[in-house]
Amino acid sequence: MTTLTLHGNWIILIIFVYGTNGDCGCNKLERDAAVVEESDQVCQRQARNTNKHYRDYYADVEVEPEIEGMSLIPGGSVHIGTDIPHFQADRESPERLVKLKDFYLDKHEVSNAKFEEFVSATKYTTEAERFGDSFLFKTLLSAAEQKRLEDYRVASAPWWYKVSGVGWRNPNGVDSSLNGLEQHPVVHVSWRDAVAYCTWAGKRLPSEAEWEAACRGGKQRKLFPWGNKLMPKDQHWLNIWQGDFPDGNTADDGYEGTCPVDRYRQNVYDLYNMVGNVWEWTADLWDTSDVSESPNRVKKGGSYLCHKSYCFRYRCAARSQNTEDSSAGNLGFRCAKDA
Repeated sequence: MTTLTLHGNWIILIIFVYGTNGDCGCNKLERDAAVVEESDQVCQRQARNTNKHYRDYYADVEVEPEIEGMSLIPGGSVHIGTDIPHFQADRESPERLVKLKDFYLDKHEVSNAKFEEFVSATKYTTEAERFGDSFLFKTLLSAAEQKRLEDYRVASAPWWYKVSGVGWRNPNGVDSSLNGLEQHPVVHVSWRDAVAYCTWAGKRLPSEAEWEAACRGGKQRKLFPWGNKLMPKDQHWLNIWQGDFPDGNTADDGYEGTCPVDRYRQNVYDLYNMVGNVWEWTADLWDTSDVSESPNRVKKGGSYLCHKSYCFRYRCAARSQNTEDSSAGNLGFRCAKDA
């Protein structure tokens, strides 16, 4: 496939070939870019929406006061990463033992409604709004729009388009709105936008190690928050792509796009959508030596656009990155807080 990209008076011919290469292009969406089988019993040992689940597993932990909308994640020595990486370039390995203090983590990704409260209180303007554009996946654009915007595709991931006028208020296109999406995760937010929200809320972004420890739900070396089996009892436990990527999403899980932030409870820490739905920013640098103006930050969890044949990154150990000023229609966040 070829595409013509206009830069001033120059015409640059970009030739790209894509196929099943394990990369959905989410990490290419940078502001300056041209983006042992387990049953589900573990999540049924406590009544839904209680906040006492972890106490049965960590009875010796001194329990901190509860915070509405957050779960207390027990600290201690936990394994993160994996010695069986799926993507070497993502630096998933090696597995390592880290020591963490107790901390709180939002049960849900930050929703559009919550983010709107923040914007109303602070008059904050997101980076996508200031830049005037963000990245949308092809299925959110009509055939006519895809044709009109074909010169604005990401060369190495042509199913992603940089679209003017898209932002958190109109996440699915310039003519879309938040009607019916109030409880869906806010998207088109940069790392800096996420930090601004967390600071306003008296919280912070989780570190990668904290995020991963919370994702594993007190378990060691499990692929998913609930265990190793993708669909215990043949039920969907997360919002990802079904069908052939990047065309033909069958939406067997009920969602072609994002789902509500309280749709999938995934482990005994009462955490929802840790994997699938939207990628989540963490506090960590991708490269600790990066001192550029907009360094890459680690994101975790995969999104509704992930499929095992192409982007098997909806695992606790999986990771990817984007620059601090990047935003996209499948990238959000949740907040943490010191215990």
